[in-house]
Amino acid sequence: MESQITEDKRFSEKLGKKPFLVTMEVNPPKGTDLSEILAAVEQVRGLVDAINVTDGSGAIMRACSLAVAKRVLDAGVDPILQMTCRDRNRLALQADLLGASILDIRNVLLLTGDDPKAGDHPEAKPVFDMNSATLMQVAKGLGEGKDMAGKELTGMPRFCIGAAADPGAKDLDVEMQKFKAKIDGGAQFFQTQAVFDAEALRRFMERARAFGRPVLAGILLVKSAKMARYMNEHVWGIHVPEPIIVRFEQAADKRKECVVVTTELIRAVRGIADGIHLYALGWEDLVPEILQASGVR
Repeated sequence: MESQITEDKRFSEKLGKKPFLVTMEVNPPKGTDLSEILAAVEQVRGLVDAINVTDGSGAIMRACSLAVAKRVLDAGVDPILQMTCRDRNRLALQADLLGASILDIRNVLLLTGDDPKAGDHPEAKPVFDMNSATLMQVAKGLGEGKDMAGKELTGMPRFCIGAAADPGAKDLDVEMQKFKAKIDGGAQFFQTQAVFDAEALRRFMERARAFGRPVLAGILLVKSAKMARYMNEHVWGIHVPEPIIVRFEQAADKRKECVVVTTELIRAVRGIADGIHLYALGWEDLVPEILQASGVR
């Protein structure tokens, strides 16, 4: 099944060619109503290079990411299907990767996944049959025509494999070891955790550049001081600096302040990273204004 997206619009075709890439992500609904997601796709079509569809982010039960990614593709934007190792064993993960290819979804961001204890079904049994680096090797192997057991495939998938990175990791040596392991597994691009420290990102990129893989800096749309403090306490890899939190405490218009702060963050990482990945968290309607204000689009 072929989509209506031309090859030049494919995210994989832009890697290493387009000087500054822009992606954002959407969370599938807790239900079947895709009206908000499709409205967001309509607003950013032509402005972003791809849209990530998360896979049970935060270990919250939501609609199937594969189905939502197909709807994003049908709406005219190349999706990046996120897939975690939390919920499926190697049989199901390989089956879903092949299913994505059958639906003409080529971009996959492969993640280990959040512990179910952190989500809304804490009694759920985690699987974690493998980690993200191993899953990348599996996806690479499928693309070469063999499954994890070495069996030949009838028809080979085409994948553009992505991975996560953490420029703010306390031990950068360990983080770079993980970075290299993911590249060895087949990673072709990286999207990072939310970045608030441009100098930490610069130090990370000074080492990451040697591997020749595009890195998109994560940019989180802060919505309120309360939300920022909650994420600092409960969400791994997130640390919103206190000065930003104070700004939101004092702001009369939180949405306007979000645009200003996000624009500043994007300007700070331009020239350091190869693009940005926006965590819009429900404020996708602000993305066009933010991209215009920051001079990215």
